[in-house]
Amino acid sequence: MEVITTHTNADFDSLASMLAAKKLYPGAVLVFPGSQERSLREFFIHSTLYALEVERVKNIDLREVERLVLVDTRQISRIGKFSEIVLKPGLDIHIYDHHPPSSEDIHGSFEVISEVGATVTLLLDLLRKKGIDITPDEATVMLLGIYEDTGNLTFSSAKEEDFQAAGYLVGKGANLNILSNVITKELTSEQIFLLNDLIQSATRYDVHGIDVVIAQASVDRYIGDIAILVHKLKDMENLDVLFVLVQMEGRVYLIGRSRIEEVNVSEIAAEFGGGGHPTAASATIKEMALIEAHGQLLKRLRQIVRPRRVARDLMVYPVKTVEPDRTLEEAGEILSRYLLDILPVFKEERVVGLISKEVVDRAVRHGLKDALVKEYMTTEFSAISPETPFSRIQELAIGQNQSLIPVIEKERLVGVVALGDVMQVLHEGMIKTVREIQPLYARKKMISKLIGERFPERIRNLLEEFGRVGDDLGYSVFGVGGFVRDLLMRVENYDLDIVVEGDGIRFAEEFEKRFPCRIRTHKKFGTALILFSDGLKVDVATARLEVYDSPAALPTVERGSIKADLYRRDFTINTLAIHLNPRSFGELIDFFGGVKDIKEKVIRVLHNLSFVEDPTRVFRAIRFEQRFRFQIGKPTQNLMKNAVKMSIFDQLSGGRILSEFILICQEEDPIPALKRMRDFNLFHFLHPQLKLDEEKIALFEQIHHVISWFDLLFLEERYERWLIYFYGLIDSLKEKEGMEICERLAMNDRLKKSVMEGKRQGDLSLFQIYSWISAGREPKRSEIYMVLDSLSTEIKLLMMAKTTQVATRRYISLYFTQLKDTKPILKGADLVQMGIKPGPSIRKGLEDLLKARLDEQVITRQDEFQYLTKSLGVK
Repeated sequence: MEVITTHTNADFDSLASMLAAKKLYPGAVLVFPGSQERSLREFFIHSTLYALEVERVKNIDLREVERLVLVDTRQISRIGKFSEIVLKPGLDIHIYDHHPPSSEDIHGSFEVISEVGATVTLLLDLLRKKGIDITPDEATVMLLGIYEDTGNLTFSSAKEEDFQAAGYLVGKGANLNILSNVITKELTSEQIFLLNDLIQSATRYDVHGIDVVIAQASVDRYIGDIAILVHKLKDMENLDVLFVLVQMEGRVYLIGRSRIEEVNVSEIAAEFGGGGHPTAASATIKEMALIEAHGQLLKRLRQIVRPRRVARDLMVYPVKTVEPDRTLEEAGEILSRYLLDILPVFKEERVVGLISKEVVDRAVRHGLKDALVKEYMTTEFSAISPETPFSRIQELAIGQNQSLIPVIEKERLVGVVALGDVMQVLHEGMIKTVREIQPLYARKKMISKLIGERFPERIRNLLEEFGRVGDDLGYSVFGVGGFVRDLLMRVENYDLDIVVEGDGIRFAEEFEKRFPCRIRTHKKFGTALILFSDGLKVDVATARLEVYDSPAALPTVERGSIKADLYRRDFTINTLAIHLNPRSFGELIDFFGGVKDIKEKVIRVLHNLSFVEDPTRVFRAIRFEQRFRFQIGKPTQNLMKNAVKMSIFDQLSGGRILSEFILICQEEDPIPALKRMRDFNLFHFLHPQLKLDEEKIALFEQIHHVISWFDLLFLEERYERWLIYFYGLIDSLKEKEGMEICERLAMNDRLKKSVMEGKRQGDLSLFQIYSWISAGREPKRSEIYMVLDSLSTEIKLLMMAKTTQVATRRYISLYFTQLKDTKPILKGADLVQMGIKPGPSIRKGLEDLLKARLDEQVITRQDEFQYLTKSLGVK
């Protein structure tokens, strides 16, 4: 037997979720585990639209239940009799819930959990993905569930998904008249009297510096829709925290509402056997008088509610500062003298930036001690007021990696809050109660569901196997880099990079023992490459940190942690990692705000010496900006310009510049990136005479069009895309200047000779074609072939892009589409059999035969025999 059930005192979201689950489990039995809310019972009585087949719980033989589907709850204390079987061996439990986790949570073999406004929103998403349709009556019930649980889509718990689901349901024919009658009906006279009693009894309490209002009332009969009264009372008085206690029919009903983080009403409701969300929760209290419930509520509030802290409670003063025109060496002396990690940069009574000890030390090590603070200070920072709540401070310090926060009052610096102060508060909370450590991990997000949706089964299984091997070796294993970034951006990328906190080579060797693959290792860097028979490759690296001994130098590598490994990367969007060990599989690690920058579409470096240590990151910033249509952040742009101004690129090897240029030109459309290179004056480092003017941009655009045309021919002919753009780059330069650029880019002798010779031959061939056109002569097909065939594909495509003559494009197009693969049918051996002596005569005969075939003078094998017999006088 399959059973679909929900929580006791079921509401419209419970009913809607059960109805939606029935569409996924059509053979299941619907069962309410206990009573329903009065509004729901009245709906059943007065509505003739919904004839649901609901079985009574007393008629269910629990021993026969093989699958239990829980909707809108996962708390064992809220499912009535079904709590007796949750531990039954062999019971398959499926859970669909939108409530936050609690200590009473049941875990199932299949779980769909997300803190949206209503559980039916989750289920509706599954129905839509599976293509399961719903009727207008079902849509009406589901819309009731969403509206009730989100306060008509006004509660802060309502998410974008709830609005989208509501719109979909309206489109499916949900009856808005029924919705209006159920949700927005006028208050009865009894409800008005009860609301008046609550207003009169409302009392304000100071709980650890937080205003909490408790209202209570007692009535001799049941009055429904108390939640509506609570909502009205909260809005009328503009209350941040409100608890209402109403005694009816021998029970006390507790309803809580909160607008602030410090008071999580679901925690309070859980103490009384209820539940809900941090902002809205309820409980039904049995065997307790109203006055006793009031006393217990106050007691629990004082035990559970966290004291509200503000910046004034944490900040330190006086504050040491440094002026922007001081040198980095001077800033370092201040930092060392006062044992500080970071200094506010102060100009004209105003904080204009922050400079860290790490940046100063590294800059000095690179010989930049005389550089000014203003050139390397961080200008992108947030400030707070003395009354800023701790939740906002925590978000800045941990969520946005700002380790020092200036406190400003009336435009004056009155103190600073450091990361250490924030961590101390969190540590105190951790000692007080385990539940309060959650904010420490707020930036870790589970994306296992996204992995399941976006990756093929083979890739998912492979990632899980990496985690299991890591567990067996005692290593933490992470997926890192571009494929994690692209996963969040919904871009297909199966180039897997794995980082191991341990020995990466040993990890790869252990994996090779268990699975059909082979590995290559690089012991110097602690890396390995896992190769699979189908061509899939996985890079494995030991978590490491990098130390740069001088600007633009290659780094010295040391073993480190995953955080150190991610910190060495170029941009925040590339610092994301996924935990692969089974216990935390799918946990997204975001130390440096990469998710935020992806959402905001910003390219940002991790530290202010990033381009000094590795100037090639300038090219990568441009490439990523254009590929993803992001924007390089202004502070990062300033650092790029500063690196150009310092001529650090002169210290960069030509090979590394060439590698970055090739990567840019391999992009689908490299022209925007090449323009950005011009904006940052980067072509100057290739050659002083090299300029990207409008004429050259027009040539690049023609190259782009020609490449697109050529790719659509599907000739399966390999060519170097970047080389065509490089030819376009040096096209207007003199031969000596072109050679100087090749030498600057450290091209090997073979490539350098090929490039320069190709450019010369291309110019000569183009001149030959122009001579035909100027003479008004239409060349033979064989002439076109002989002029073009010896040229590289790259040169031919450049010629096609350069020319302004339609005829030239026609000749080159004819070559690729008809002439290129033309060959005589007869071979050299056939000519020998005809009596032609081996040697130059054979070669000349085949050349003549090729020309004849190109010019369509011969078609069949017999034609070729006759042609040779006539032209060579052979019988």
